[in-house]
Amino acid sequence: MYLIPGLLKQTWGGTLAIALFASNFHKKREAFRGSKFAPRVLAEHVVMKAHYYGLDPALALLSVTYTPATAMGMGHRIGMLKPGYDADVLIWSSHPLSLTVTPTQVYIDGISQLSLLGQYVAKGPTTPPRTPNFDSEKVAAVSHKGIPPLEPWSVKGALFMDVSGLYMRGEGSSGVMRVSEQAGSVGVEGGRVVCVGQCSDFAEGAVDIIDLEAGTITPGLTSFGAPLGLVEIRLEPSTKDGRVQNPLDGDLPTVLGDTIMRAQDGLMFGGQNLLLAYRGGITTAITAPSGTFLHGTSTAFSPGAAHARVENASIVDKVALHVAVSMSPKVGVSTQVAALRNMLCGERGDKGKTTFVVNVESADIMATLLRLKDEYEAYSGRELHMTFAGATEAHFLVHVIAKAGVSVIVSQSKPYPSTWEQWRILTGPPITRESLVTAPLKAGINVAIGVADEHNVWHTRFEVGWSLLTSNSYIDHTTALALATTNLEKALGVQREMPQDLVAYRGGDIFEFEAKVVGVISETLGRTDLFV
Repeated sequence: MYLIPGLLKQTWGGTLAIALFASNFHKKREAFRGSKFAPRVLAEHVVMKAHYYGLDPALALLSVTYTPATAMGMGHRIGMLKPGYDADVLIWSSHPLSLTVTPTQVYIDGISQLSLLGQYVAKGPTTPPRTPNFDSEKVAAVSHKGIPPLEPWSVKGALFMDVSGLYMRGEGSSGVMRVSEQAGSVGVEGGRVVCVGQCSDFAEGAVDIIDLEAGTITPGLTSFGAPLGLVEIRLEPSTKDGRVQNPLDGDLPTVLGDTIMRAQDGLMFGGQNLLLAYRGGITTAITAPSGTFLHGTSTAFSPGAAHARVENASIVDKVALHVAVSMSPKVGVSTQVAALRNMLCGERGDKGKTTFVVNVESADIMATLLRLKDEYEAYSGRELHMTFAGATEAHFLVHVIAKAGVSVIVSQSKPYPSTWEQWRILTGPPITRESLVTAPLKAGINVAIGVADEHNVWHTRFEVGWSLLTSNSYIDHTTALALATTNLEKALGVQREMPQDLVAYRGGDIFEFEAKVVGVISETLGRTDLFV
């Protein structure tokens, strides 16, 4: 729609009202040309329907209040704070477009819905956040009909100026450390930092100079949960690797035998989802095949690589073995657990050397899996490295999960119970003090954050940032970085030392709306990629 604003203004009866996804496009063929800049483009053509990418803050708020109310013919009752209108009101802890925003009270028909007023509320700014300049990206989205070129501009050497903070992988409990609070200048060459602070000699060479405007340089994030590299358009079978056949359904081709599928074999590089993730600060993607029970073996790779034969495109060929246990209408939980028991205790190799990642939501199923872990370890005399992914109800079992040495990857930091197995959620602020991230962290569990949908991967830093800013200061900056880097890699059983890939943010910190990714310093690919 945003590509034909002139035509929209010619519609009978006046300009159309348009309901748009903020970022959930690329899901089907007819939406593949969708853009996160669409609301801004339409607003500039008097079609009023996402703030970070340039939509005016007032229009952003109108797009979820007065504008839809009017479009539904309900503008006389809802959408405004006005005498005689329905008393459906939200009281916010900070400006509703800020990352820290938390509702302090909700009124429906004038009746308050929340008790414990202000007890679990994150305070933030009362003015809208200053957002980055995306003018050139907006123009490119329109001029290229929704599919702009996303490949970076690669250079050998670069000098980043006005760097307010430099974080790198290193020693310490989190595996991330702050190298410099006021770095000033950071010189990079061949994908590595060569100078910090005193870079005058380096600046005299043939290098590109990038002003970060008090921005930061931090470790590149690692993504897990979404099928990056295996799916381009989720609802178009011809654009994805497909699903692994469920061995519990029977009728598996005999040619497969006991083969475990490998995500590495189905990877597709250079797609929009991968390049958008790279531009969002993701420098390592860990992806597993998709399935309903036995998924297969995940792989770690660089989303910035052009193809699989690029040197170091593959970071770790085989990462972990992935399965899922759920209340399936076809195969019962007891049958799935029996199959896992047979896999673990059968004659199919030493499972103790491979991390066993189980997609699971229910606390009851997690308890059963912990018992299965005990059985295996008693039977084999070896430790079983297990991780729960998803883990919506893990908060019920944090102490036994911690005692078992099982990691947890949270894929919904702000949970919503879409299935029966997720109904006992821990909502987090303002309803509860603890969240799905802080509760297991305080129990001593290795916790990481993943993202389930490919359209949300490039916003991973905001998911982590929300957990940081609403943790009542329990999570510090380096711990927050670890949630989507070292903790995640530990949870998935990555045993090698990961490359020192870094991301440069202009205008602010990685966890702030004010910041924008302008470059990747890739030790993996031996180059610096710029987006300016």
